[in-house]
Order: sequence, then C-alpha cells, then structure tokens
Amino acid sequence: MARVSLAAPVSTIAGGKTAKALSDGLGIETIDDLLRHYPRRYIDPGELTDLDVLQVGEHVTVFAEVVSAVNRRMQQRRGTVTEVVVSDGVGRISLVFFNQPWRVEREFRVGRRGLFAGTVSAFGGTRQLAHPRYVMLPDRSQMGGSDSAEASEEERDREAEAAFADLLIPIYPATAGLPSWKIQQTMRLALDALAEIDDPLPDGLRQDKGLMSLADALRAVHRPPDRNAVELGQHRLRFEEAFDLQVVLAQRRHHRLAQAALPRPPSDDGILATFDAQRPFALTGAQERVGVDIANDLMGEHPMQRLLQGDVGSGKTMVALRAMLQVVDAGGQAVLLAPTEVLAVQHVRTLREFLGPLAGKGVLGGADRATRIAYLSGSQGARQRREELLAVASGEAGIVVGTHAVLQETVQFADLGLVVVDEQHRFGVEQRAALVDRSGEGMRPHVLVMTATPIPRTVAMTVFGDLDISVIDEYPTGRGSITTHVVAPREQPAHLARAWQRVREEVAEGGRVFIVCPRIGDDDTSVSSDELAMVSSGGDDPELSSVIDVASELNARWLEGLRIGVLHGRMSAEAKDEAMRRFTLPAGSREALDVLVATTVIEVGVDVPSASMMVILDADRFGISQLHQLRGRIARGGGDGLCLLVTQAGPESPARERLQAVAATTDGFALARVDLQARREGDILGTAQSGRRSSLRLLEVIRDEAIVEEAREAATVLIAADPDLRDHPLLRDQILALSDDHRSDYLDKG
Repeated sequence: MARVSLAAPVSTIAGGKTAKALSDGLGIETIDDLLRHYPRRYIDPGELTDLDVLQVGEHVTVFAEVVSAVNRRMQQRRGTVTEVVVSDGVGRISLVFFNQPWRVEREFRVGRRGLFAGTVSAFGGTRQLAHPRYVMLPDRSQMGGSDSAEASEEERDREAEAAFADLLIPIYPATAGLPSWKIQQTMRLALDALAEIDDPLPDGLRQDKGLMSLADALRAVHRPPDRNAVELGQHRLRFEEAFDLQVVLAQRRHHRLAQAALPRPPSDDGILATFDAQRPFALTGAQERVGVDIANDLMGEHPMQRLLQGDVGSGKTMVALRAMLQVVDAGGQAVLLAPTEVLAVQHVRTLREFLGPLAGKGVLGGADRATRIAYLSGSQGARQRREELLAVASGEAGIVVGTHAVLQETVQFADLGLVVVDEQHRFGVEQRAALVDRSGEGMRPHVLVMTATPIPRTVAMTVFGDLDISVIDEYPTGRGSITTHVVAPREQPAHLARAWQRVREEVAEGGRVFIVCPRIGDDDTSVSSDELAMVSSGGDDPELSSVIDVASELNARWLEGLRIGVLHGRMSAEAKDEAMRRFTLPAGSREALDVLVATTVIEVGVDVPSASMMVILDADRFGISQLHQLRGRIARGGGDGLCLLVTQAGPESPARERLQAVAATTDGFALARVDLQARREGDILGTAQSGRRSSLRLLEVIRDEAIVEEAREAATVLIAADPDLRDHPLLRDQILALSDDHRSDYLDKG
C-alpha cells in the first residue's frame, strides 16, 4: 500500500462508504482528523463493561457476555421478537430484534462475548438496545482477513473481530451508522499506511519533558500494547494540546505589549476622589486589592487587558465604576457593555444611585465635578437616541451604558479610554473588537472583562491566559445567606404544595419571590436545545414548565390573591422595564408585584433587594453554573434567602446529583469545578460563542492542571525568544491552523 501523509483524505485508505460516514457523522476528512479522533476508553477482553452506569438516551458501545437468547411471538401484531440478554456479571441489558429469529442460533450462543452499539432506551422498566449493531468476539479459529481497503464488508468485519482477540480494545466516540469497531479498523489501515511524521514539538522541549514522538504517541493510543503505553501516549498528546493553546496566548501577550494606550492617571480632587469621600460604605479588602491593580493598569502606556472574576453579589459593579471614574477624571470616556436590555437598564439605575448628583452633569442639581451617564439600546426612540448619541460624541457623557446597540458605527466617542464588558461570554470576539478599534491615533482603549461565572484558576489561565486575572473572593457586608433545597414531587407530592405555601408566607413577611421556568410558552424553549440535551435527566421527559402556563395556574389555584407578574424575552423593552419596576416597589404600593414568573432573563445583573425566595421549576434542565447565577438574584438586601429546586429527575440520576451539589454549597468556585467535570471547559464558559462542546480532545484542564502549568511556562520561554516562531516552522504551521479549526472558538473567548 502506498504511503499517505497526515493531510491525505481518509478516502485514500478507506472505502467510499466509510469515508462518507466519517465525514458526515464526525467531521473527519483527513488522515490527521482521523488520528486525532481518540478513543473514549479501553476494554480488556477479560473485563466487561459496567452496565449499571448506562443512561437512557445515551449512544453506547458495550462489551458484554450473552446470558440468554430467545424468540417469541409478538402479541399485538404478526411476527417475532428476539430478545438477547447480555451481562457484565452484575447488571444486564436487553438487545431487541424484530422478525430476525435466525440470530439466536447463528450469533448469540450463551457465554459468547461481543461489542454492542446502540442508543439506550427503556421499555417496561427495562433498559434495552433496539436493533443494535454488534460484532462478536471470535474463537481464534475464526481469525483472518485482508488489510485491503477494497475488502468486502464481511472480510472487514472479520478483521475487526480479529483485532479484538489479544490487545486492549479502544472504544471510540461513534455514531449510529458508524460503530466503534469500524472506526478502529479504519485506524489500523491509516497507521499501516502512514508515512513518516514530522513532529511539530521542538526536539529540545520534547527531550526535556521526556515526551514520546507524535508518531509513537498516535500508535500508542490507537493500537496500544498495554495501558502504560496508553498513558504515555495520552500524556504527550495532552501536553501538545495545552502547549498549542499556551503558545497562542503567549503570542497575544507579546503583541499586546507592542500596542499603545493613553495613560489615565487618577486625580487627587476629581470625581473619583469626590465619590470615594461620600461613599456610604467601605470597600471589601478584595475590592480594594483589585482596585489598586486596575488603577495601576490604567496609568500604563500599554492597554490593560484584565479579567475580573467575582461570584454573584461580590461587588464587581463597584470596582468597574471606580475604574470608569478614574478614566473620566483623565478626560476620557468609559463604556459598559451589557448583554441584555434588562441588565443594561439595571446598570444605569445602579450607577445613578451610586453617583447621585455626580451623575447629573448638565442637569439642575448636578455636582460641580459631575459626569453624565448615557444609555443606548436597540429599542430607543429616534429622538432619545439622537440626544444620547450627541452626548457621547461631544464627550459630555463620560460613562456610556448599552447593549449591542453601542457597537454600531453610528456611535462615535470623543475619547474612548475604557471598555468594560459585563458577562463577557455573551459577546463574540468580533463584537468586542468593534469597540476596541474605536480609539483614534493608533491608541487602544483599556479593557476590563467581567464575569460572575466562577472560573477555576487553571481554566482561566488556559482560556484567558492573555489577560491579567483578578478575583474578588469576598462578599460585601450585608449580604444574607441562601439556603437551597431540592423538591422532588414524584417522590414527595406534598412537598410542592408546601413550596407554594412557603411562597405565601414569604410574601406575607414582605418578601418578593422569583419563580423561574425554562420556557415562555407552548411553542418556545428558553433554555437552548444544546443546553437541554446536555442536562437532560434521561428517560421520559415530561412537558417543561412555561411562564405563561405557570403564571395562569398560580393565579387560579396555588397563589390566588397574590399579585403575580411575568417577565420573558418576548416582551417589549417597555413591558420588561415596567414588570421590574413594579416588582421593586414597596409591599404597600398598590402597583407592587409579589411574585415574578420569569425565564432566565433574570439570570444576570437583576438586583431586587426585597427578593428573598426563588422557586426554579424543572431545575434539572439548567446547568450548575446557571442555577448558581439564578440563585444569586435573592438575599441581596441583607436578609436570608430560600431557593427551591423543583425536579422530576430520579433520585439516582446524574441530574439529581447536580442539583444536590448546588444545594450543598454556595461557593461558586467549588461548583464551577463540579460543573467542569460534568460539562467540560467550553460549556461552563458559555456556548454562545462556539455553540460546541469542549473543543479540547484529550486535555481536561481541571484534571491536567500540572500539564497546563508546564505548557504555559514552556510557551512563555519559547515566545520570548522567538515571538513569530521563525525558527520553528512546523509549530508555526500548526498554530496557524488553529485559526481554521474549531479550537479557535475556544481560544477566542479571551
């Protein structure tokens, strides 16, 4: 067989049908794509799959032993059903075939072992694989076959069988039309035909770290002689993934130092000093520490690029405001970019409340050193928008708050000095760049990126490694504690009724209650389809709760007599604002709302001090991070809060485990680690930018913290000596290829 390169199409070593299945189902086009499709796990032929861990709805490949096989006639229609029960020695699962009685005698002798692939379903309380694809482990007398890409399907199946006879069996992420053993067979053909590979990792680095060559690593993970070889091969490939990411980030840090920004020093008698002198509360130690870092960055000649992490309610807005005031003192402008109108309006209100007369420039009652806060959104009327645009262009507005409307070219700044991005994962890289490029004369504005999604240090270092990272790890005084409980109506029906009674009690004591639903109405799902799939509880899915239906039922039954409002994304900006206004009114007001039934539109930034309780319906349909964010909307006024997570998920399900984790702690960083382990790196940081699962293949930054640290150090040293990788052309080509690969979406979160 002719030798093939990594760049060769898969069709050079596999038949057309297989090549098409690889392309359509897994996005595999080249030999390199194929060899970078790593096994999910390995099976020793003497070690059967643990069947107890299989979840309904999961596409699986299992290695198990036949314990029974029978044919029986169907009762409701003509024909037969073949039921084969396979076991790992403890658990069991049924394989079901319709009108294929011959399989019992030919294939499924008791005691025989095989690989079975299909989607787990449930019937009559029993888990099953309906019409699974399978390959049986043969006797040695059955081995044989050809390595030719032109071999028949039967011959190739025999090859696959023979491959399972001795060595570890790799189990690959597969599709219904392309089982794991077919992928394994194609891997064998690729490795046999592969030409010599040039290694992109520098020789000195590889030797220093004791790493396998790329060729040896690929063979070790796809055709392993033993588990030690697997571990060595995976270690090399994980290091390579981490190193590639860190090289890109190191280049970004290097290039940032070549950019210029106008220094924005503080003033001894400016608006910031005036604000600090009249501020009615002291900053926390963490706010003080982070504030000093940001103030020093703003005085520098290179643009600040800082990530500000802080859990829900930690006081990030105050830190950002003080940074914006420092820029205003220096003659510049600051823009605060928010992902939703609800959050943007909330920011405007909060900033104006903080500043008081200091936000009244040009208005009767404004202070001498005041500035103006401008607001821009897509729903503004033409007249209001013109007034705000003029204030921004003239420099009268020192602080600009807005949604995506701020990104439009019609928005011109007099002197943009600072860009603050709230909930950074809601904005794409290009959107943020549209603002950053707005400064004139070759100068770049300083950038402060904020997130309330706690990110473990190693993840932050991997994804935001080109940013300086600050963490607010302490809460302001006056924040109440939040108690969280899981409510499971299937097991304890009376508990849901008690939850609604508890809502009445909370309102009677002057509190406000959020009720969160995953949908708006019958034809909508507010939680994205990707999110729903990711956090599905498995099994039969009951109809999800919707804002419209829940509000109607509560009005008619459970909370009759209380004042109930709704809030969701389909409402106009005016209607949303009115709902929030009424929800924040004092309890004695005739217009006040007691209960707000809402979607996740309230997830970020909404600040209602009187909100003391939250009920989240179908809570298993939300991710851990999202639940934590939602819960952070209560207990912000000094009193304690209560959060109830209502779920139909079973007591032993992974979904239930996630909810119990949320109920067990309010430490966002601890929950972030749990979330990462379940959902991988790309998701916890938000799917809005890539729409994909984690783009890392073998590297898991929580598990592989030491590898990430090593890779970062090595990349920093390399880029300091060779910023453009002129002396490392193979590595340069690999890094450039990231821009054409979906991994760039992962990198571009920074």
